[in-house]
Amino acid sequence: MLTLAAIMIDGVIYASWLFLVAIGLTLIYGVMNILNVAHGSLYALGAYAAAWLVGEYFLAGWPPFASFAVLIVAAAAVGLVFGTVIERGLLRFMYGRDEIVIVLVTYAVFLILEDVMKLVWGVESYMPYQPRYLLGNVSIAGLPFVVYDLCLIGVAVVAGGLVWLGLNRTRLGKLLHAVIFDRELASAMGINVTRIFTGTFVVGAMLGALGGAATAPLISVSPGIGVEVIVIAFAVVVIGGLGSIEGAAIGALIVGLGRATAVHMLPEIELFIVFGVMSLVLVVRPEGLFGRRVVRKI
Repeated sequence: MLTLAAIMIDGVIYASWLFLVAIGLTLIYGVMNILNVAHGSLYALGAYAAAWLVGEYFLAGWPPFASFAVLIVAAAAVGLVFGTVIERGLLRFMYGRDEIVIVLVTYAVFLILEDVMKLVWGVESYMPYQPRYLLGNVSIAGLPFVVYDLCLIGVAVVAGGLVWLGLNRTRLGKLLHAVIFDRELASAMGINVTRIFTGTFVVGAMLGALGGAATAPLISVSPGIGVEVIVIAFAVVVIGGLGSIEGAAIGALIVGLGRATAVHMLPEIELFIVFGVMSLVLVVRPEGLFGRRVVRKI
């Protein structure tokens, strides 16, 4: 029973982290039809910015609990600045081109940003551990857990709920659905598609940076963290179905519980489990669990 409890709680915590990273990726694809490889760098930028700001904050001797706001500010700033620069400065010239071309462009941005982070923050590791231990520990079913880790579940639920409500219960969400259905018709009806695209990309970038900022107190922030993240995030959105918020949540939960089970019961297959689950899902449903079937002309 203790092992089962550990698997469930660890799996849900890991799934929450995965969902925070993947939700921005699937939002951008769902609206803009862009597989944004640079999302991994946005995650890493959020982690680096949060780690640096938290370090400076505690060196200044300011109230410790306000450091949680620093994490959010760092994510918002990274998403707003880099999301706007990437979309307005580069991607807007790529709309209408082949999807492979856009993937290559975002991959180039990913490589550039990786070097930018090394130039700005160097190659040493940052460990902004302070926010994680401010909330202390709690015992669940006789097992100790860090409260900050459990808070990731709440952050993921709030972020996913806000995105879902924004897409399905607001006027802006209706405009987004119109753009998703037919860009040209939406533009002809007077919808500012350019503004919709910019706003969507910036929000997606903020969500990716939020995933990095929230993760920074848990890890050693060092060069290369964006590479692993983007691979796993793609696996999650492929399992759930590209462009589906619900699919990203279910995909993250499946991968999180699968990885936790492997870690506790069969550690040798931990790295394999994510891609093994993805392969099984694609065999049954090539478009993912919640993906839309697309009719293609031959």
